[in-house]
Amino acid sequence: MEKLGKIVKFLDEFLDIKNIKDDSWNGLQWQGKDEVEKIMCTVDAGATVFKKAAEEKADLIIVHHGNYWKHLNPSFTGANKKRLEILYKHGISLYAAHLPLDMHPEIGNNVMLLKVIGAKKSKPFFPYEGKSISFCGVFSKKVKLDEVERKLNEALGIKCRVLPYGSETIRTVAVISGGGGYTGFNEALKEGVDLYISGDTLEVFHLAKDTGINVIFGGHHATETLGVRELAKVLEKKFHVKAKFIDIPTGL
Repeated sequence: MEKLGKIVKFLDEFLDIKNIKDDSWNGLQWQGKDEVEKIMCTVDAGATVFKKAAEEKADLIIVHHGNYWKHLNPSFTGANKKRLEILYKHGISLYAAHLPLDMHPEIGNNVMLLKVIGAKKSKPFFPYEGKSISFCGVFSKKVKLDEVERKLNEALGIKCRVLPYGSETIRTVAVISGGGGYTGFNEALKEGVDLYISGDTLEVFHLAKDTGINVIFGGHHATETLGVRELAKVLEKKFHVKAKFIDIPTGL
């Protein structure tokens, strides 16, 4: 059993929370009991997730998409009250790490996407507020597009959407978990990579076809399960606690 403050301090430093600009209020968002014996790592905050944490008897929940965002009303009313009363009743703490978990160089969503498909980091990708959120990658030897698709399907537990309009064999790739948007896609075109991997689907059918680039969409939720999954392993090894990744799929 460990003190909550000790775990939070480690997370803040390990994920470099204070030095990354974000719309999420990253860090400890709700303080529950002081002692932590069991941690649940998952993607999203929400009443369904919090109820699951209570069933699992978790003392701390770590999420990628937290409860507090700079563009949302933080008042303890409505849906916010419904959510947080669950945490209060069971003494469960909530910790959020959005962009810090996307861009982490060791266990982040994007570096893990590269690892899953067997590519190595080559250079930073997708600048945001003066820092790169993600990475480009390179394969040691060319691989077939359908092989990359297969590895993603197996690792993420989904069926990817593929626009196979580039070379059948891949050497270079750019990844951005979750929602890279049109900015991410355009950055990939600028980089001239063979393959672009992201979460959310975009209406880029014709542009991908005309420019000759391969695109794989793996779903916003699924592409952001990798970071919290790895973080659970780090915490279980670092502290005398049980840390478990529990997926609550959204289908998105």
